[in-house]
Amino acid sequence: MAELGFFYGTLMSGFERRTRLGLDAELAYRGRGWIHASLYDLGLYPAAVPDEDSRVWGEVFELKDPAAVLEAIDEIEGYSVDHPDTSLYVRRHVPVHLEDDTIAEAWVYFYNAPLGRASRIPSGDYLSHMKLR
Repeated sequence: MAELGFFYGTLMSGFERRTRLGLDAELAYRGRGWIHASLYDLGLYPAAVPDEDSRVWGEVFELKDPAAVLEAIDEIEGYSVDHPDTSLYVRRHVPVHLEDDTIAEAWVYFYNAPLGRASRIPSGDYLSHMKLR
């Protein structure tokens, strides 16, 4: 079974981050979907935190070389496999609800630090939020 990643922030289409990191060749777009979480605006990027009562929208990608892709994203998300408690984001395997009403397991990075005065993004859609900003 293919390894999947769920991106809800600056790794989504419409931002240039994946291209700048050289990840595009290692990813295959599978479609949009959502996870149970709340989304917050930290200024330069968003933060999702688990929340069974809310949805965060994003994009699902197949990871062609999962080890290499996850290692690269771990670095940019400030995630350490050896020290998850002190990582900026933590990586978890969670259910993603796809547009065709199926559910798939995908890697997601959840924010792991105090939110401070970050404002909540009620729509749960960072791309739409950025267009309105």
